[in-house]
Amino acid sequence: VQLVESGGGLVQPGGSLRLSCAASGFDFSRYAMNWYRQGPGKEREWVAGITRFGGTTDYANSVKGRFTISRDNAKNTLYLQMNSLNPEDTAVYVCNALDSGYWGRGTQVTVSS
Repeated sequence: VQLVESGGGLVQPGGSLRLSCAASGFDFSRYAMNWYRQGPGKEREWVAGITRFGGTTDYANSVKGRFTISRDNAKNTLYLQMNSLNPEDTAVYVCNALDSGYWGRGTQVTVSS
Protein backbone atom coordinates (compact mmCIF):
# COMPACT_ATOMS: atom_id res chain seq x y z
CA VAL A 1 0.00 0.00 0.00
CA GLN A 2 1.32 3.42 -0.95
CA LEU A 3 0.11 6.99 -0.85
CA VAL A 4 2.60 9.32 -2.50
CA GLU A 5 2.09 13.06 -2.41
CA SER A 6 3.61 15.49 -4.89
CA GLY A 7 3.24 19.05 -6.11
CA GLY A 8 4.53 20.94 -3.11
CA GLY A 9 7.09 23.69 -3.29
CA LEU A 10 7.83 27.32 -2.59
CA VAL A 11 5.19 29.84 -3.63
CA GLN A 12 4.67 33.53 -3.01
CA PRO A 13 1.71 34.78 -0.98
CA GLY A 14 -1.36 34.91 -3.18
CA GLY A 15 -0.08 32.11 -5.37
CA SER A 16 -1.47 28.67 -6.16
CA LEU A 17 -0.35 25.08 -6.02
CA ARG A 18 -1.98 21.79 -6.93
CA LEU A 19 -1.09 18.79 -4.81
CA SER A 20 -1.54 15.20 -5.93
CA CYS A 21 -1.70 11.97 -3.94
CA ALA A 22 -1.15 8.82 -5.97
CA ALA A 23 -2.59 5.68 -4.39
CA SER A 24 -1.57 2.10 -5.05
CA GLY A 25 -1.92 -1.32 -3.47
CA PHE A 26 -5.52 -0.94 -2.34
CA ASP A 27 -8.95 -0.24 -3.78
CA PHE A 28 -8.83 3.56 -3.84
CA SER A 29 -12.51 3.98 -4.70
CA ARG A 30 -13.59 2.18 -1.52
CA TYR A 31 -12.28 4.92 0.72
CA ALA A 32 -13.19 8.46 1.53
CA MET A 33 -10.02 10.51 1.46
CA ASN A 34 -8.62 13.39 3.45
CA TRP A 35 -5.86 15.95 3.31
CA TYR A 36 -4.15 16.95 6.54
CA ARG A 37 -1.32 19.35 7.19
CA GLN A 38 1.21 20.01 9.92
CA GLY A 39 2.89 23.38 10.12
CA PRO A 40 6.13 24.13 11.96
CA GLY A 41 5.55 23.83 15.69
CA LYS A 42 1.88 22.97 15.18
CA GLU A 43 -0.25 19.89 15.62
CA ARG A 44 -1.59 18.00 12.63
CA GLU A 45 -4.70 19.72 11.24
CA TRP A 46 -7.43 18.27 9.06
CA VAL A 47 -7.75 20.33 5.87
CA ALA A 48 -10.33 18.73 3.59
CA GLY A 49 -12.21 15.52 2.91
CA ILE A 50 -14.04 13.91 0.03
CA THR A 51 -16.38 10.94 -0.17
CA ARG A 52 -15.69 7.80 -2.18
CA PHE A 53 -17.03 9.06 -5.49
CA GLY A 54 -16.52 12.75 -4.89
CA GLY A 55 -20.15 13.61 -4.28
CA THR A 56 -19.50 15.39 -1.00
CA THR A 57 -16.58 17.52 0.10
CA ASP A 58 -15.84 19.35 3.30
CA TYR A 59 -13.22 21.86 4.38
CA ALA A 60 -11.64 23.34 7.44
CA ASN A 61 -12.80 26.91 7.99
CA SER A 62 -9.24 28.13 7.51
CA VAL A 63 -9.17 26.97 3.87
CA LYS A 64 -12.83 27.15 2.83
CA GLY A 65 -13.25 29.12 -0.36
CA ARG A 66 -9.55 28.87 -1.24
CA PHE A 67 -8.86 25.12 -1.46
CA THR A 68 -10.65 22.50 -3.55
CA ILE A 69 -10.35 18.77 -2.98
CA SER A 70 -11.10 16.37 -5.82
CA ARG A 71 -10.34 12.83 -6.91
CA ASP A 72 -10.04 10.74 -10.04
CA ASN A 73 -10.81 7.13 -9.19
CA ALA A 74 -9.79 5.97 -12.67
CA LYS A 75 -6.31 7.32 -11.95
CA ASN A 76 -6.29 6.39 -8.25
CA THR A 77 -5.35 9.96 -7.47
CA LEU A 78 -6.47 12.57 -4.97
CA TYR A 79 -5.93 16.29 -5.56
CA LEU A 80 -5.87 19.50 -3.58
CA GLN A 81 -6.05 22.76 -5.52
CA MET A 82 -4.80 25.56 -3.28
CA ASN A 83 -5.39 29.19 -4.24
CA SER A 84 -4.75 32.50 -2.48
CA LEU A 85 -2.05 30.92 -0.40
CA ASN A 86 -0.73 32.76 2.63
CA PRO A 87 2.20 32.12 4.98
CA GLU A 88 -0.11 30.40 7.47
CA ASP A 89 -0.62 27.64 4.88
CA THR A 90 3.04 26.65 5.18
CA ALA A 91 3.05 23.00 6.23
CA VAL A 92 3.69 19.43 5.24
CA TYR A 93 0.56 18.22 3.49
CA VAL A 94 -0.36 14.57 3.88
CA CYS A 95 -3.10 12.45 2.35
CA ASN A 96 -5.03 9.78 4.22
CA ALA A 97 -7.55 7.09 3.39
CA LEU A 98 -10.28 7.43 5.99
CA ASP A 99 -10.35 4.69 8.66
CA SER A 100 -7.68 2.69 6.87
CA GLY A 101 -4.48 3.56 8.64
CA TYR A 102 -3.02 4.48 5.25
CA TRP A 103 -1.02 7.69 5.25
CA GLY A 104 1.39 9.26 2.84
CA ARG A 105 4.70 10.80 3.86
CA GLY A 106 3.74 14.27 2.81
CA THR A 107 4.84 17.09 0.55
CA GLN A 108 6.21 20.40 1.80
CA VAL A 109 4.39 23.61 0.95
CA THR A 110 6.14 26.86 1.81
CA VAL A 111 4.45 30.20 1.28
CA SER A 112 6.92 33.03 1.49
CA SER A 113 8.01 36.14 -0.34
